[in-house]
Amino acid sequence: MTAPTPTRREWLAAYLAANPGTYTTQAAALVLADSPFAAHRNTARKDLRAFVRTGLLTAHDDGKRRTYRTGATT
Repeated sequence: MTAPTPTRREWLAAYLAANPGTYTTQAAALVLADSPFAAHRNTARKDLRAFVRTGLLTAHDDGKRRTYRTGATT
C-alpha cells in the first residue's frame, strides 16, 4: 500500500519546517515551482496567510513588503 500524497499546503508546510527562515511570496512561489504542484504567486500568498492563521509562520511588514518567518518569534 502506498502512502497518501500530501496536499500542496502539507508539502509546503513540511518544506518550511525543514528549511526555517524568512520567506516572501515570491520565494514561496519559487519553492512551489519546484514542487509536484502547479501554483503561482497568488496561491503562495494564500498559503502563507493560512500558515500565519495556524501559527506555523509569523507575518512582518516593513512598510514596503510583507515577509513571513518560521517559528513564533516576532
